Amino acid sequence: MTVHFIGAGPGAPDLLTLRALTLLQRARLVLYAGSLIPEEVLAHASPEARLVDTAPLTLDAIIEEMRAAHAQGLEIARLHSGDPSLYGAIAEQIRRLDALGIPWDITPGVPSFAAAAAALGIELTLPERVQSVVLTRTAVRSSPMPSGERLAAFARTGATLVLHLSVNNLARVVRELLPVLGADMPAAVVYRASWPDERVIRGRLGDIREKVKRAGITRTALILIGRVLEERTFPESRLYAADHHHRLRPARSARSHS
Repeated sequence: MTVHFIGAGPGAPDLLTLRALTLLQRARLVLYAGSLIPEEVLAHASPEARLVDTAPLTLDAIIEEMRAAHAQGLEIARLHSGDPSLYGAIAEQIRRLDALGIPWDITPGVPSFAAAAAALGIELTLPERVQSVVLTRTAVRSSPMPSGERLAAFARTGATLVLHLSVNNLARVVRELLPVLGADMPAAVVYRASWPDERVIRGRLGDIREKVKRAGITRTALILIGRVLEERTFPESRLYAADHHHRLRPARSARSHS
């Protein structure tokens, strides 16, 4: 039997992929973080499945659940919010499973930053303005950030910044970025993107902290900072320009001679 690491998406149950849905319905052990996976997603699990909230468990206890179920020949679904490749803590689980000789696979999911961008109605990259997105976080009680990954350094590139796991550290984020980006840089916080109680707070670097504080948001939110939040004067993409030709849309003169 296989341990399936499954991206459960940002929250909305209809944002599960078809593969994720199939694996979830087939599993007889479903491991999930109760604070991040809504009941509506768990409702897709088989009535015969045992559901285990991993929020109060240690890594050792989680792996033991997997080992015991595998020994019984049970299919296992390990749900992770968003996409498991980003802050999913799957690498350490995979390392333990490899040591035990237990097979595993990964099913990608809709990432939370994509759901946040959808809630804001924006594209994270714009022609000739921003072509890079930095997905990062700050350290509070979690693992420390590597020494070379500094928020101010990322900001100097001009890329769109998307900060995970950092809304309760917003004061420090603002303090580090103000000297680089200025108080007028557009900023937004999206709380529980795609959930029924989703909230979107827009502002600028100079006032976003106060707005979020008034809203009482302290967790389960993404911070987005960059010109794309308000930019409207960007050039149109060359991909669809009338004078831009490629194999699937050859120049008219080339078509006339074919």
